[in-house]
Amino acid sequence: MLKLKQNTPRWVVTFLDLFIHLCALAFAYLIRFDLKADFSLIQSEWEVLSKSLWLFIVVKLLVFQLFQIQKGLVRYTSTEDLKRIFIAELSCSLFFLISGLIRFYYIDGYFLFPMSVLIIEFLASVLFVVGGRFVIKLLYLESIKDKGIHESVIIYGAGVSGLITKRTLEKDTRNNQIGVAFIDDNEKLSGSRIEGINVYSTKQLKKLKEEFQANTLIVAIQNPEGEKLQTVLDEAISLKMEVQKVPNPKSWINGMFSSKQLKKIRIEDLLGREVIELKNDELMKELSSSTILVTGAAGSIGSGLVDQIARYQPKRIILLDQAESPMYDLQFELNHQFPSLSFESVIGDISNEERMHKLFDHFRPEIVFHAAAYKHVPMMELNPAEAIQTNVKGTKILANLSMEFGVKKFIMISTDKAVNPTNVMGASKRIAEIYVQKMNEHQKTHFITTRFGNVLGSNGSVIPLFQKQIENGGPVTITDERITRFFMTIPEACQLVLEAATMGKGGEIFVFEMGKSVKIVDLAKKMIQLSGLELGKDIELTFTGLRPGEKLYEELLANEENTMPTHHQKILIAKTRAENDEQLTSIQTLIDLSVEQNNDAIVSQMKKIVPEFISNNSEYQKLDK
Repeated sequence: MLKLKQNTPRWVVTFLDLFIHLCALAFAYLIRFDLKADFSLIQSEWEVLSKSLWLFIVVKLLVFQLFQIQKGLVRYTSTEDLKRIFIAELSCSLFFLISGLIRFYYIDGYFLFPMSVLIIEFLASVLFVVGGRFVIKLLYLESIKDKGIHESVIIYGAGVSGLITKRTLEKDTRNNQIGVAFIDDNEKLSGSRIEGINVYSTKQLKKLKEEFQANTLIVAIQNPEGEKLQTVLDEAISLKMEVQKVPNPKSWINGMFSSKQLKKIRIEDLLGREVIELKNDELMKELSSSTILVTGAAGSIGSGLVDQIARYQPKRIILLDQAESPMYDLQFELNHQFPSLSFESVIGDISNEERMHKLFDHFRPEIVFHAAAYKHVPMMELNPAEAIQTNVKGTKILANLSMEFGVKKFIMISTDKAVNPTNVMGASKRIAEIYVQKMNEHQKTHFITTRFGNVLGSNGSVIPLFQKQIENGGPVTITDERITRFFMTIPEACQLVLEAATMGKGGEIFVFEMGKSVKIVDLAKKMIQLSGLELGKDIELTFTGLRPGEKLYEELLANEENTMPTHHQKILIAKTRAENDEQLTSIQTLIDLSVEQNNDAIVSQMKKIVPEFISNNSEYQKLDK
């Protein structure tokens, strides 16, 4: 048997190619004479052919050398090699045609080869040369395949990405996975075959798992519809299948996908609704010509905003945060991803008025994205003075400086916890909303607020906590079985903020239509299943009771609020009650109280400013009337 794993000498490949071409020429003559030529006809044709045969051999050798056909490794023949062989064969045939015409008209009245022979020889040569190479390639792939037990996998998505996934699994000798079936949402594809593998409906997943003994599902759709993806993933998880996904093509190495890049599905993919993509031509116009300040730039939302803004190549981005290590990481990432981006890193506390004044005076920002805030509910319940210093005083300082230095737009990042707040953190954000809305009445700067729910993967969110608990063997802790939350991804949150920056005229609170809320207990159960563990057997789930200030259900709108539509169906404008000017005095009083650090006095003042602030499961319930 041929040692297919060794390199074949080029002279052998050259000899075989020449032999194939001579066979193709003989085949062309046989076809021309319908396989019925007698001896006299063959003798007469040979007299003509014998004078041309040497030229045929020389031309084939020279042209194949010119196109470097023999330099390619036969066992790695690709479509690029196919194109090169086709052009080489076509060049030979054109040369024979032109040379034949010259011979006929100027030498002895004979063509080098009959026209029918030239056409048949060209087709046969392409077929035999290419076919021979692919036969050797298939033999080679078979010879290096792992002869061990293969793991059957089902590929979700019968498109280009699915086909690439199938081929990748077949080629990777270190991977024992093999695609046995495609499933696809497109019912029209059901019953068809792709490279020998049948395509089925996604509704047949259970049957296919049993039929092929497949324990793995690979998601090979790059932009699946949220509801359809969730249906398939829920089914796969209930069948206790491991779910992997093909990464985004941008992360493929040199444009090539490797089976090592297959990743386990994340819980973020299971919360999916359709990703909301906001396309606004005004973004480019506004961001690319502006100096932009992002506070809390090293945080989850802040860094996501910076990443999105950087794509528009603004005049300059000022990154402000008090956390130096995350800021260093962000700076490193920006230098790597956006080497031409103009940005400055500033370490500072937004409640330090002198420091902020120097920053505004030096950089003169034109747009401010205010993402800096304390956001942990239980921590702020224990430290209300710090919540006021950062979330209220810090916002007040930035808003005032924005008006003083002529900032065009000030976009504040708020939270759904500011709606009918039950905790200090939510109430502090609502007070910050009130202040910037009052400042908008001066019309020097357009103050805009965006309000949304929990952000997947953000610092301190429930998902990293659950992941850590699962890795440690449990138990996974949930405060209450009934608790629900709205979720969105960091890119979606940042797109909302950027959209607000261009859509807003000042004074609005933009809210996101976030679909259905998610039960946290269901979220935890799915994460446990995704980890390959069995609830109650491998890991426990425990309920600890609501934390101070925590709600069972969160809202995006207060009872007194209604909404107005925008040009995007997923974005609404909340209409809030009008606040009187006395609120500004009350807010300053609150800031003064935070310096004294009398928690009861601070929270009492907060409840005066936000009458709907009713504490829940908190020591401050005693202050509610």
